[in-house]
Amino acid sequence: MDPKDCTLYSGGLKGAEAAFGAAAERQGIDEVTFTFEGHPIEHARGVRVLTHEELLKGDVSLAYVSKLMHRHFPETDYFKKVLQTIWYQVNNAQEIYVVGKILDDDTVMGGTGWGAEFAKLCNKPLYVFDQDKNGWQRWTGAAWEKCTPTITHPHFCGTGTRHLNDNGRKAIDELMKRSFGA
Repeated sequence: MDPKDCTLYSGGLKGAEAAFGAAAERQGIDEVTFTFEGHPIEHARGVRVLTHEELLKGDVSLAYVSKLMHRHFPETDYFKKVLQTIWYQVNNAQEIYVVGKILDDDTVMGGTGWGAEFAKLCNKPLYVFDQDKNGWQRWTGAAWEKCTPTITHPHFCGTGTRHLNDNGRKAIDELMKRSFGA
């Protein structure tokens, strides 16, 4: 695939999203960085500030998300906007790449986990680099399976933890090199 034909959808936050953005920029890949007014981002290339009306298109019940992911999330407008921007990232992409931690209940830790669950619901290819296990996993539709992914669709999402470790950063760089060359 030619990197010039590709677009990374992300959120530009500190950690995995900023690392995905920096790696995409090095490869010459276009970016759309979804955010909202007042949301501090670290990687600001291709910024797309979502309006109130646009954010509402990605609205989801916090009770539903909490039940789906077996944990409680803060019921604040700010957190709802974060989930709404994640909806835009996953909705616009055809493949989803996440750096974080897979929990025992097969969900992904933190707010990023909503992106992974939404990808599952949309039946989109989902890959998670688990920093604790130091490896990539692919969601098969029923379970996680070890893999070494390569980006195969020009519209992909790169998201994940704000607490990016060295192995997570390396995994992002290696994914981009495998997919697009040096």
